[in-house]
Amino acid sequence: MNKKLHEALDPNVDYTFEDFQKEYGGQQYTIVENENPHTIPLNFVNKSDNQDPEYQTAGSSGFDLRANLEKPMTLASGETAIVPTGLFFEIPDNFEIQVRPRSGLAAKHGITVLNSPGTIDADYRGELKVILINHSKEDFVIEHGERIAQAVISTVTAKNIINLVRVDSIDENTERGAGGFGSTGTK
Repeated sequence: MNKKLHEALDPNVDYTFEDFQKEYGGQQYTIVENENPHTIPLNFVNKSDNQDPEYQTAGSSGFDLRANLEKPMTLASGETAIVPTGLFFEIPDNFEIQVRPRSGLAAKHGITVLNSPGTIDADYRGELKVILINHSKEDFVIEHGERIAQAVISTVTAKNIINLVRVDSIDENTERGAGGFGSTGTK
């Protein structure tokens, strides 16, 4: 589907956006006038007083998520917390939001997203919240408005082409077989 979406958005290809919508069905995507004609809108509501999410640079893969807190939150060493963002998204069908750690928080403070990447499904309409864990030996204070994670939008293609079929056994005759957890070595 990724390839087809890129084709549909390429003005030099005969495959149109309307062709893409017919082939993949589901939610109808709208191209917004007077903006980049190659974008799909991601509607959101911001119920916090934080600035709206945005890509920080032209090359950014994700946009930052900010803590929406009434007062600072202390994340003790080894502790987990669910941190609200005040953001609600209307994710188009065949897409997801992946919640990922911010590298600076992880490297400098040991703060990361516990279920990384966290998946926000297209049909979820509740508040986006982030599960953080403190892997450091020191408490960490999360301030209102602090950038705590990042969100990456990704297509979900497998559900359109995969049919889950329960069987009595699977073919285990592969080079790897059942080997896992480092079975191929480290070097």
